Amino acid sequence: MDNSGKEKEANALMAEAEKKMKSSQSFFGALFGGSSKLEEACDMLVRAANMYKMAKNWCGKMIVTFQHNKCIECLFLFFSDFKMQQFIFLIAAGNAFSQAAHLHLQMQSKHDAATNFIDAGNAFKKADPQEAINCLNRAIEIYTDMGRFTIAAKHHISIAEIYETELVDVDKAIAHYEQAADYYRGEESTSSANKCLLKVATYAAQLEQYQKAIEIYEQVGTHAMDSTLLKYSAKDHFFKAALCHFCVDHLNAKLAVQKYEEMFPAFSDSRECKLLKKLLDAWEEQNVDAYTDAVKEFDTISRLDQWLTTMLLRIKKTIQDEESDLR
Repeated sequence: MDNSGKEKEANALMAEAEKKMKSSQSFFGALFGGSSKLEEACDMLVRAANMYKMAKNWCGKMIVTFQHNKCIECLFLFFSDFKMQQFIFLIAAGNAFSQAAHLHLQMQSKHDAATNFIDAGNAFKKADPQEAINCLNRAIEIYTDMGRFTIAAKHHISIAEIYETELVDVDKAIAHYEQAADYYRGEESTSSANKCLLKVATYAAQLEQYQKAIEIYEQVGTHAMDSTLLKYSAKDHFFKAALCHFCVDHLNAKLAVQKYEEMFPAFSDSRECKLLKKLLDAWEEQNVDAYTDAVKEFDTISRLDQWLTTMLLRIKKTIQDEESDLR
């Protein structure tokens, strides 16, 4: 079946599902198999949603639902732009999954409802990010009510990623990563919780919430150094914690480096620790060139990512500011 055929079949399934829903709501329909009609409607809606997803490359005439959670109101539109066609089919798929979820809730089938809300959220991600978040939140409510906190945490991460990439709202992304970490901790999934917390620390440092970032990096670093599998990553966490200290005050950073060396002797021999000591010396000497050279040398072996570059530039600026104050 070509994409045009899939789209037509999806439209037919949506129309038939609407008939089933209306029939189940009538007096005689409720008496004679109302529940089974709703189940059939759910099945048709899910099938239609999947047809819309498969038909996303189809060009030409299409039927689009504009009301997310009500009976379908269709409108014929013509689009030649591929992205617009794709978004419209994603919206159509999302609407169908969302309607199936609401029907499952009517039938007290929470697990199926949550599954459909997740499918709806995934369909809406690119076409309507806010509606995707709404659907994922509905699924999270169901999962937490069922005591399934691990899967709820997973979908909090999905919401955080939408806020990161589509809506660019760092504060809300942080909130959802923190909630995911809280749920993971409650389920004793420490490694998963720490992954979420590291995302929080990354953003906290970027927002100059250094104390919050330091606490997380130290917490995760302490956990890592006691693990055979994670021990190697501990130096990275202590390195980032020290840089956050450095952004606040160079003496804080110096004391922090000493503390990390005592806690984790392997840190002393790391390139990260050696770089920190060179940067501290350059800062105390107010030598911008020495600072720059130390960073360049480190970068030739271990490429600096955007976060590290930002932190190192902030620290470098404090040397330049100190120079200006002395003039």
